[in-house]
Amino acid sequence: MPNSKTLDAIALLKADHRKVEDLFEKYESARSKKADIARQICMELTIHTMIEEEIFYPACRKAGVDSDMMDEANVEHDGAKSLIAELENGAPGDPYYDAKVKVLSEEIKHHVKEEEQRDGVFAQAREKDLDLKALGEQMAARKKELMTGFEDNGLPPPMTLTMKAPPLEQQQHAG
Repeated sequence: MPNSKTLDAIALLKADHRKVEDLFEKYESARSKKADIARQICMELTIHTMIEEEIFYPACRKAGVDSDMMDEANVEHDGAKSLIAELENGAPGDPYYDAKVKVLSEEIKHHVKEEEQRDGVFAQAREKDLDLKALGEQMAARKKELMTGFEDNGLPPPMTLTMKAPPLEQQQHAG
């Protein structure tokens, strides 16, 4: 990301959205390298949710963006984190792996649509006169820091804000 022209927070988040949409399309048509594409999807989404939850969402809440909409966004993030953890601990060829990527893709499409729609989080953030340029600079710096750390050490286990799953039992698949 060029330093001379820092993206505002919403432009940065929308660029992330487009990148992940492209990666999901790439995964769909891939014959090989699916594990690499899935790993990249997981990294991009993990970093994106972290910068939203650490920087953008708190600023939105403080500015008065609709709290029900913000709560829903946090729950959607946590649902995605569960699937990301499944993908990180699996591999293409595992039962349900492709289905998990597909469902994650659908969840993300829904989430993106809600953030970007006319009365969504992004529109409300603009209306509330948030300093989107300063937030964008802060988010870009944090994104760079996270990317470097994750490239060196791998993704951390997901931290959820809204969910604490009870112990799950897995039914044995017949057939």
